[in-house]
Amino acid sequence: MKHLPNLLTIFRIVLTPVFLLLAVYGGTQPALVWAWIVFVTAALTDWLDGNLARKYNVISNFGKIWDPLADKFIVLAALGVLTWASPFKLSWLVFAIIALREVLVTIMREVNARRHIIIPADKWGKLKTVLQMVGIVICLGAWALDFLHPAILAGGKLWFWLVAVVTVFSGANYFKAVRKDA
Repeated sequence: MKHLPNLLTIFRIVLTPVFLLLAVYGGTQPALVWAWIVFVTAALTDWLDGNLARKYNVISNFGKIWDPLADKFIVLAALGVLTWASPFKLSWLVFAIIALREVLVTIMREVNARRHIIIPADKWGKLKTVLQMVGIVICLGAWALDFLHPAILAGGKLWFWLVAVVTVFSGANYFKAVRKDA
């Protein structure tokens, strides 16, 4: 049981290219449905590995570093699809804000890990992840199930602007924590 959370994290990393192949190269409605299922599975493993790690007190440095990375891989892959593919065509600026925050925080995590400083995700980072996952699940689901009402498309775009704002706050909070620990 003690290795299960880390195995779920690795599984989520492996799901990222599977998702991309289905979403980008599948080219059919069934492929989009499978891409959606893969993303939902990844989101659920994120929730499950965190709960198992806390429940069985098997929080590891591997998990503290790789769990957020696994989230970034699958979320950025899905956001990329929602940004550059029809029907959503999210703003490239939303993608850039989210991707920039993820890259900067990842670099700082690595720098801090080399200094033996591990700063786990805080409530803002977790909120950002939940908002991202919920928005992606809804948008991909609407696309996969061909439920593309104009209100869904507009709501998806508005949702991800909100996510971009929360992403900025979570990034600022992370850098504040880094300065405090330095």
